[in-house]
Amino acid sequence: MTQIDPDAESQPLSHYVGASLDRYFDSLNGCAPPRDLYQMVLEQVEKPLLERVLDYSEGNQSRAAQMLGINRGTLRKKLRSYALDR
Repeated sequence: MTQIDPDAESQPLSHYVGASLDRYFDSLNGCAPPRDLYQMVLEQVEKPLLERVLDYSEGNQSRAAQMLGINRGTLRKKLRSYALDR
């Protein structure tokens, strides 16, 4: 189980996404700018999101899809794309 910083609860998720992107850009150290950044960020966020929601819903894909606000078929397609289909 992940330890949560007590101050973390006051920060929205966007705060951490922004901080991660700042670190990513800093780590480039003048290298060529990234390509397909939008897709890269979506993939980096989507997989753990799906994993956590599935864990929370105890593997119930119908409940997970409802929590995510997507169709169950769409969820299954996404799970296959990340090799998360159980």
